[in-house]
Amino acid sequence: MRIKSISTSVWTLVALAVAAVWAFPVYWMFNSSFLPNVVLQSTTPTFLPFGGSLANFAAVFDDGKFLAALGISVTVTLATVAIALFVAFLGALAISRFKFRGRKSFILALLLIQMLPAEGMFIAQYKMMSSVGMLNNIIGLTVLYTAAVVPFTIWMLRGFVAGVPAELEEAGMIDGLSRTQAFLRITFPLLAPGLVAAGVYAFLQAWNEFTVALVVMTEDQMKTLPLWLRGFVQASATRETDWGMVMAASMLVAIPVIIFFMIVQSKMSSGLVGGAVKG
Repeated sequence: MRIKSISTSVWTLVALAVAAVWAFPVYWMFNSSFLPNVVLQSTTPTFLPFGGSLANFAAVFDDGKFLAALGISVTVTLATVAIALFVAFLGALAISRFKFRGRKSFILALLLIQMLPAEGMFIAQYKMMSSVGMLNNIIGLTVLYTAAVVPFTIWMLRGFVAGVPAELEEAGMIDGLSRTQAFLRITFPLLAPGLVAAGVYAFLQAWNEFTVALVVMTEDQMKTLPLWLRGFVQASATRETDWGMVMAASMLVAIPVIIFFMIVQSKMSSGLVGGAVKG
């Protein structure tokens, strides 16, 4: 028992050390966001934001493009999550509950689509959006994001739908419920963890995506947050990069993700684990 206790303590310390290494860049971003650029350029690192201020955050908000980029990212991300979950949910129901011609081919196609590199489709996506007049358009970017996340979301939700016995709905129908009522009252609540897990995936993919937006959102006033943030990192011809402002901007980009995780974290863990063992 003593040896086992010592082993557990050692592995706990190792895990804490790994967690500290993983969390340090996040803390460094937080710390640097409060410090002026002069301090950040010093050869002596400053590990605590004593003497710092909110000047970097104020400078970010003074940039007229930040709020516009924030609005575009929020709109595109929320629309992508909502549409992707709706379409993927119906697709998961279809391949889990019904037998139809081409079902196996459809499932195989979902897997093959995930193997295609996104970079290989940039030219086709650009030409397609250009031909229908949807370059620098929120709807066009939402369509591309939705198409990118739907295949994997369907595959993820398929395991959850298959893990809920259809007999539960049949029992509800025997008790007087219609098929729709039985589904909404019995099956749908059981799928909540899966929807949350799929929603987290769709949210992260849409919020952090950079390359597709770089291709189809070329106008300055139509930049998403990752594209807008790149402008802070790139030094201009007349000044050096203001790393304090860059870190403050990075914090503002990360805050919505943190808030989203705090809202869904109670369901997220069970959803990810459930999706791994069902189906």
